[in-house]
Amino acid sequence: MPPRRPATGHFLTITEVLRLPVLSEGMPRVLAGESQLSRSVRWVHVTELLNPADFLEGGELVLTTGMPYPEDAGELRDYVDQLADVGAAGLIVELGHRYRKVPDELVAACRAREMPLVELARGVRFIDVTQTVHALILDAQGALLRRGRDIQDIFTALTLRGAGPEELVHTTAELTGAPVVLEDLTHRALVCELLGRPYEPVVSAWSRRSRAAPTLDKIAPSGPEGWLIAPVQDNHGLWGRLVLLDSRLSAEPDPEHVLVLERAAVALTMARLAGPAWWERRAHRSVLRDLYERRFRSPADARARAEALGLPAFGHRLFAVVIRHTRTGTEGEHLDERIAKALAQTGIRALVGETAPGRIGVLLALAQASAWQPVAERIGRIAREALGPKAVVAVGPGVTDLSGIARSWQEAEQTAEAITPVSPDRWFYVPADIELPELLGVLREDTRLQRYAERQLTRLIEHDDRNSGDLLPALRAYLAAAGNKSVAAKRAGMSRQAYYQRLHTIERLLGCDLESGLQRTSLHVAVLVMDAGDTAVPGP
Repeated sequence: MPPRRPATGHFLTITEVLRLPVLSEGMPRVLAGESQLSRSVRWVHVTELLNPADFLEGGELVLTTGMPYPEDAGELRDYVDQLADVGAAGLIVELGHRYRKVPDELVAACRAREMPLVELARGVRFIDVTQTVHALILDAQGALLRRGRDIQDIFTALTLRGAGPEELVHTTAELTGAPVVLEDLTHRALVCELLGRPYEPVVSAWSRRSRAAPTLDKIAPSGPEGWLIAPVQDNHGLWGRLVLLDSRLSAEPDPEHVLVLERAAVALTMARLAGPAWWERRAHRSVLRDLYERRFRSPADARARAEALGLPAFGHRLFAVVIRHTRTGTEGEHLDERIAKALAQTGIRALVGETAPGRIGVLLALAQASAWQPVAERIGRIAREALGPKAVVAVGPGVTDLSGIARSWQEAEQTAEAITPVSPDRWFYVPADIELPELLGVLREDTRLQRYAERQLTRLIEHDDRNSGDLLPALRAYLAAAGNKSVAAKRAGMSRQAYYQRLHTIERLLGCDLESGLQRTSLHVAVLVMDAGDTAVPGP
């Protein structure tokens, strides 16, 4: 059977080397370092020297017959210490020439340093071992070089067409088959690509776990979880980190994973250097939309993602805020960034981002629930400074858990859509500010309401169209005056006699009694529905 080739770019592990036919014939038996058999073998070195460290660079699997080994236990320990200190992968001793049994002192020394120690009960040709292993290693390295060119081409193409951070991180995760997170220097997870995994077990307590994994001089397992980390730069130096969360913790990283992470980090750096990158706002926008549309698998997932982005989900009152605006020219440019900076300057934790055309969403996390009104007023002032009276700030009811924020968000959205600001002194609105006209304005697209209004008022409208009449304005004035004919006549600019005649005509055409409170209410609703349709409230 031909020797098994290692995966692209992978060095053989000690376990894989021992399974090769050229070594398995020697009946290998592991005597020490069982937990380290996943170490990579970078080369095989045959030596009978007692001081081999001068000829090693690390990662070598040392083959020996033990011919010059001393009997003294201290010298055996010194020999093992040399191998361990230089980073040798392991030691294989062939029995028969010097030993019939590996000395207990040598086994104890290897166990003390967690150095893999293997005995060969039968003799093997060391030259066959070195040729076989070296051929496989060189073949794997050649494949890694070819794969490296492919990876370089992938990220070069993404860079040339201006791919954003989401696509670059997604590509990194797909190429490695492992979750990938892009974070900034404050350890906020801006982009997470988990390849279908739930957020909660992967990014929970993200900031604490990330701080425990330092950025090393080279891409190597870092921190207690063995993350692979690559720095991402911008015009000001170090901006953040790209983190590969490979669950297969190993002393040696996958060489292909290292290549992918290096190329991805360069592509992200190029993207930041290319121009203004509002990556934080993009991250906030993505999470806000997912919360509003309830895309998270579970409340635990939603909490983990929000916390990984820096929003505390426990011990705080959460408020959804919607800012409705109509941008023209440069009006409102980067308004979400202005609001985010203003809130951050006062220590308020929030997610801020554009959630739809003409909509900016703010998710506030307040330690004191009573603080929401001054914060909402501050947001309203900033919006008015940028947009004037066009901006409407609506605040949904506070909730104690993210599982209820979608409802708060919907109420804030409905309020923002319904309200037409009339007072310059009102900086924000709440659902309680929606009265019947505003409610009907929100529901103006409902065909059932439209048909209702048509049934109630069609005869009146057709009469006005045929006769260039003013019966509908007269009815509107009467309803606005709550049935007070004298006040209504004055508002309509008519004499009482002329106005009373119009009311009589209205009753005749519609077959109704305007003195009836119920019929008057029905007509009032119909007029409000028709007015809402004619003068549409600005919406999305």
